[in-house]
Amino acid sequence: MNKKVTIIGAGIAGLATASYLSKAGYDVTIFEKNDQIGGRGRKFDAEGFVFDMGPSWYWMPEIFEEFYNDFGYSSKDFYELKRLSPSYRIFWEDDTQDDIPSDLKEMYAWFENLEKGSSKQLEKFLDEAKYKYEVGMNDLVRKPSLKWTEFIDMRIAKGLFKLHLLQPFSKYIRKHFKHPKILSLLEFPVLFLGAMPKNTPALYSLMNYADMSLGTWYPQGGMHLMFGAFEKIALEQGVKIVRSAEVTDLKVGQQKKIEAVQVNGKEWNDTSVLVSGADYAFTDKVLLKNNANYSDNYWDKRKMAPSSLIFYLGVDTKIENLLHHNLFFDKDFNLHATEIYEDVKWPSAPLFYVSCPSKTDDRVAPDGKENLFILIPIATDLEDNETLRETYYNMVMDRLEKRTNCAIREKVIYKRSYCVNDFKADYHAFKGNAYGLANTLKQTAILKPSMKHKKINNLYYTGQLTVPGPGVPPAIISGKIVANQVVLEDK
Repeated sequence: MNKKVTIIGAGIAGLATASYLSKAGYDVTIFEKNDQIGGRGRKFDAEGFVFDMGPSWYWMPEIFEEFYNDFGYSSKDFYELKRLSPSYRIFWEDDTQDDIPSDLKEMYAWFENLEKGSSKQLEKFLDEAKYKYEVGMNDLVRKPSLKWTEFIDMRIAKGLFKLHLLQPFSKYIRKHFKHPKILSLLEFPVLFLGAMPKNTPALYSLMNYADMSLGTWYPQGGMHLMFGAFEKIALEQGVKIVRSAEVTDLKVGQQKKIEAVQVNGKEWNDTSVLVSGADYAFTDKVLLKNNANYSDNYWDKRKMAPSSLIFYLGVDTKIENLLHHNLFFDKDFNLHATEIYEDVKWPSAPLFYVSCPSKTDDRVAPDGKENLFILIPIATDLEDNETLRETYYNMVMDRLEKRTNCAIREKVIYKRSYCVNDFKADYHAFKGNAYGLANTLKQTAILKPSMKHKKINNLYYTGQLTVPGPGVPPAIISGKIVANQVVLEDK
């Protein structure tokens, strides 16, 4: 076989797709717009600090292992994987804080201390969440979702009631628990899924299982090492990766096939199959123009997961009272969520997240210094300028300094911000999204943008705006699904 495959984008989905197709015998070339691979998982160095630009939580480790195993490796061949204990720290509105244990027995005790009888409820909740996780991650998300008949599966059909697809997440967890701290802990992963907990299917309690039962991990050296591992595997399979190579146009021939790809002003004709790992809406609206898979009206009606305002800080001191992961739930959760998804605006009192990987890893900051990654989830397509960024920087730093009892701002020796305009410029991200398409019931499985173009029969899509959805593990699965589909249709 010598079929030529062109892939747009060397993010995790593009790299996974390329590796599987090259292993299957295809001649694969990736064109990457930026000068680094990894997409949102890029990294940069500054003043002796190493900053991961995007993903900072390593959940669902078995998905990574599955990919590595498919090519004769395991994670330990690329990095040392450490389970964080405690998993993370939460700062509450009442000026208290809690370290969320990695040990389930300790977790049961923490629940019971807050709410009598809740440890038994947690055991039941996690048992149900485990079932959802196993069916969801092993069955539901593995489908290409091109037709409804894919889901005529006895295991899925019998378990539909147990998956709680039609029950709101907020209502479901309140059947089990009442304490506001427990509810906030369970709802926090949902904040990034793209909808209010009341509008998110209870299926997504599988995220709580990933958190509490499977654990929070960290690859020593930085999250970017996993993207380096994916690049190494792709290159070993024979994939060609061309950096700083922006695709600006796709030429569709009379046979309704992609015949040529415009790259940096030059035409690339060596394409039998094209897989777009670029932002789906950008591919549709800009690269395909009149041959789009969906209309502008369709895209305007899509519900998006949040964007983010991120600060990368190098601090010339050690900071007490922070763990590797820290959630500042010291303001109203529902108000912030409402201002992301319903009453869309810059948040009046945002929750925020602080990653301090230098607490775990001395390679990401010079001796005696801290590496901080501060993230505020915000609505997509908001006005973005330096004045707004600085306003929110001071807002969160006031609270961070108060809770750590440390004058951090005067010790900042490196500072960089990243927000809506940067997501648009670097990734052509639709509306400046950071996390892709919202995981609502009406945007699940076959109701997501299709991984196969409806009319152009050699064009496929992979990544966070198609199946199975946003996040690094789903992106890995997305790459495998689309590669399998290409091979299947070739046969």
